[in-house]
Amino acid sequence: MTKGLTRGDYDERLGRVRDYIYDHLDEDLDFARLAEIACLSPHHWHRIYHALHGETAFATVRRLRLHRAAYELRQTTMPVERIAERAKYDSAAFARVFKEQFGMPPARYRREGVYAEPACNRDEEGSPMREIEIRQAPPLTVAGIPHRGPYMEIGRAFDQLHNVITTRGLYGPGQHNVAVYFDEASITPPEKCRSLAGRSVGPETPIEPPLERLELAGGEHAVLRHRGPYAELGAAYDWLFGVWLPGSGREAADRPCYEIYINTPMDAAPKDLITDIYLPLK
Repeated sequence: MTKGLTRGDYDERLGRVRDYIYDHLDEDLDFARLAEIACLSPHHWHRIYHALHGETAFATVRRLRLHRAAYELRQTTMPVERIAERAKYDSAAFARVFKEQFGMPPARYRREGVYAEPACNRDEEGSPMREIEIRQAPPLTVAGIPHRGPYMEIGRAFDQLHNVITTRGLYGPGQHNVAVYFDEASITPPEKCRSLAGRSVGPETPIEPPLERLELAGGEHAVLRHRGPYAELGAAYDWLFGVWLPGSGREAADRPCYEIYINTPMDAAPKDLITDIYLPLK
């Protein structure tokens, strides 16, 4: 009798697909090849992937390439034409698709970022007025997948987390995706940066490998609400630590910041993403 596949088997097989996609974004991906990597029926693996990931494999590839393109526009001097080529678009199609997702053409996004939108309020010096409030945050139990490497690549760990949470039936009401960053990216080599892609769960939730348990302390936090692409989060942190904190009369506690994602790239365009940054206070 042939042994049936468990949920863990499906998670492991589609995990190989996820890793292959991340490692081969510059290539023309062959979806028949992805079925071979998953060791699943070429006819049905698309449905299985969609059911476990919440999006098609094609949508995953498109999302990751556009996310990388946004980062390259803001953080590098790579020509826009080359960025479009790496995202597998000609220049005209890239400009159209990028504007649909980010709310502005690539060249303008490179110059100004999302906070250039006319509706954005600005202070007397022209800097964006960001939403921030002091909250008594509850303690959080987080089930997560550790990530080591550049913070912009934590999406790989979140994809694995989503697979594990789905196959184990751990999704529940009131949960959010949570990211914790343990190292200062400006002084830590990117390949050594440690972070955790997590999901807030109940304290009694069984957390078994590859998931790790992390308890985040409650208490007073400064919460900065960021609206827009994840590629712009660095600027939000710069404002939080360089503008708000020195002028607030408050002192940061000796614990890492964490992010709570109100929505995700699978259900919102990059320009509509909402991220709450929690800074613990003394």
